[in-house]
Amino acid sequence: MLYLVGLGLGDAADITVKGLQVVKKCSRVYLEAYTSILTVGKEALEEFYGKDVILADRDMVEQEAERILKEAEETDVAFLVVGDPFGATTHSDLVLRATRAGIPYRVVHNASVINAVGCCGLQLYNFGETVSLVFWTESWRPESFYDKILQNREAGLHTLCLLDIKVKEQSLENLMRGKKIYEEPRFMSASQAASQLLEIVRRRRDRGEEPRRAGLTEDTPCVGVARLGAADQKIRVATLAEMSARDELGAPLHSLVLPGKLHPLEAEMLRLYATDDVLPRLPLDS
Repeated sequence: MLYLVGLGLGDAADITVKGLQVVKKCSRVYLEAYTSILTVGKEALEEFYGKDVILADRDMVEQEAERILKEAEETDVAFLVVGDPFGATTHSDLVLRATRAGIPYRVVHNASVINAVGCCGLQLYNFGETVSLVFWTESWRPESFYDKILQNREAGLHTLCLLDIKVKEQSLENLMRGKKIYEEPRFMSASQAASQLLEIVRRRRDRGEEPRRAGLTEDTPCVGVARLGAADQKIRVATLAEMSARDELGAPLHSLVLPGKLHPLEAEMLRLYATDDVLPRLPLDS
């Protein structure tokens, strides 16, 4: 049997009772280690589970999935995923491969950023399409996600922006030379995400594009969230300009939320996380 087990968002103890029972009975335990991270390392998981844990990076999951599935034909294998198992398309691919190979699988769900983001006070059924913001390079600065944010806002819907992480990545030079040398892990902050959004705003102004009704400006309110599910999680409500100027949320992982039309209860909740100097300039009654 192949088990896909969600770990939740905080630390080792966030696994469900059912998930822990699965892990303890499995012969092989893999930890997916590239779409997200916990606030603790592999060693903390091993101590809590009483089992050895094998780190599964992107190369292993995408290029050696058949090996994992072959093991699942002969014994119980747990594939651990931070958050919920279906928070990334890679894991759907693993299920499809298992199904085609006739290998039974079961899923143990857990909390993910998709539902935990409701802690900021915005109601989950008022969210539109989730978007991903990637690290820009000198030659690659996509902005298609910006239009999706505007589409959500024009419909009165909030937007959850998932922010890029780079784990076990190679530089272009080392990749071309075939050198297995990896860059230091990088995690996009809410401040960096706000800066990229504002650069798109300025770029479109410079092109003379007519601003859309729901377009972003420097004064647009946003919500930065960090380390959801951890004891030191942090939420900050500010304008995009202020979020971009001050990186105050601390360690990763961060997400950024762009509110749409606010229900009075949502506005009241957001006020809990807006500092006194910011509050008067946030249009939270829209």
